[in-house]
Formats: sequence, C-alpha cells, structure tokens
Amino acid sequence: MSLNASNDYQERDEPQKWKADHEKRIAWVVGGDFNMVEEEEDKVRGFPLSGKVVVVIGNSASGEDIARELAGVAKEVHISARSMKSQGSTVNLVDGPNKTFLHPLIESLNQDGAVNFQDGTSIVANSIIHCTGYSYHFPFLDTKGIVTVNDNCVGPLYEHVFPPLLAPSLSFIGIPWKIVPFQLCELQSKWVACTLSGKAIMPSENDMMEAVKDFYAHNEAVGRPKHYIHNIGHYQFEYCDWLADQCGCAHLDDWRKEIYEGTTRNKVKHPQTYRDEWEDQYWLEIALSSQSL
Repeated sequence: MSLNASNDYQERDEPQKWKADHEKRIAWVVGGDFNMVEEEEDKVRGFPLSGKVVVVIGNSASGEDIARELAGVAKEVHISARSMKSQGSTVNLVDGPNKTFLHPLIESLNQDGAVNFQDGTSIVANSIIHCTGYSYHFPFLDTKGIVTVNDNCVGPLYEHVFPPLLAPSLSFIGIPWKIVPFQLCELQSKWVACTLSGKAIMPSENDMMEAVKDFYAHNEAVGRPKHYIHNIGHYQFEYCDWLADQCGCAHLDDWRKEIYEGTTRNKVKHPQTYRDEWEDQYWLEIALSSQSL
C-alpha cells in the first residue's frame, strides 16, 4: 500500500528555453517570496527592484500579490499571462499613478533586455519574475507508466485520488488546487483509510476508468485545458461533501463555506487591504452558534 501525500509546491514550472541565456534577469517565486538574481549594487539600495522595469509572468495569487507590491516601488510593472488578450491595457493595483500594464504571454527574450510578447509588442525590462506556479513531480514513484503527469494533469485518477488500475493500494492526497487544503486533505485521507479497512466500497476498475474518461471528456467539452483538470475551486465544497459521504462523515459546516465566500468577497472589494481588514468577531459568533446547535 502506498499513500502519496502530494507536495505541490516543490517543482517549479520553469520555461527552460529562457533559463540559460537570461539567468541574471530571471527570478522565480519560491514559497511566496522572491529570490532575485540581481547585481550586487542593486541589493545595497534595500529593495532590489526599486525604480526598475519588471515583468511578472502569471496573474494568479502570487503574481497578483507581487505585482501589487512592485507597483509601489518599481518604475513600471508588466503582467504577462495566458488570460491577457488585449494590447496595452492597464490596471491600477495601488493608489497613485497607473504604471501597471497587461500583456499576453512572452514569445521571446533578447540579450539587449527586450521582452517580446505574443501580440507583437515589446518592452525593455530589467528583471523578470516567474509566478507560474509548480508542477506535479513524483521522481520516487515508478508505476510502469500506469500513472503519468501530462501538462500538469496527474492521471488517470478516480476523483483525484485513486489510479483505477492500482486502487486502493496506491492513492494520492492533496492533488487538487485552488482549494482550502486542510479540510479537503483530511477528507481524502479518511476516504483512503475507509477503503483500505473495507469500510468503504470502491467501484470496479472499469467503472472508475469510465468515470475518469467521462470527467476528461466533460472538461474538454467546456473548454477547460488539461492543466486545469485538478483546479476544483469552483466545486470544492461539493467535492468535500462527496468525500464525506464515501466514508460516512458529516458534511462540512455551512459556516466554513460562508467564511471562505466572505473572504473571497472581501478580497475583491478590498484587494490592497483584505489581509488586514477582518470581521473576526462576526465569524467567531457564527462558528460558535453552529457548534451549539
């Protein structure tokens, strides 16, 4: 029996074609911080990117946060991401003059500092920060090709946990992303424990494989790319309730969902200060009232 607790935050998603030729201009976000490769005289100033032109690749959580921090000190911030289609559009991330620009993906880099985007535009940048996330990587696991990682999709996995051909002896915990990890991983672990102890009945190998194929087909039909297969943020609570049903556990309390949704709304409403503006007392009362029922 092998239970694989996935560490999604170790193998960086790096565009290797740029790495060798532009190492001194490129940095990768590691653990929410950035590890800059800058000239020594720049470091003496305190913040190495002050007054610089910086390209941030990626506009998810890390990309957005770092771009916002940079907007207060950098000369210009250019955000490059798959979702950016319009040319030359801007976005205000901090109060004051707008100096943040949106771009599609990068096509190439030049030795003179030019960054060329896929829409034909280009800018000259001092530094590039990759906020492109991490890749699934299991160098210790040899399944003889039964489980593979293709475009950051680990599969085939029944409900993101069990490979049908090796279930229940092999399972994966923590593969989904854009989720609240603690409760989801706990429920996945309980499901695995129940299947191994015989308390939960697994579908047949064929039924699990058909379910995986149907899941892939649905994602393809709605236009979701393969690397988004494990992004289940939009239905994570339904998924957690399904897991709870498999092992006879109670569903998550509604107040947990309400806190998550409330925090999401607060982030949209107060993008610059949402980490510092809380409604602690309100949510504490909600949680306590739920426990007393």
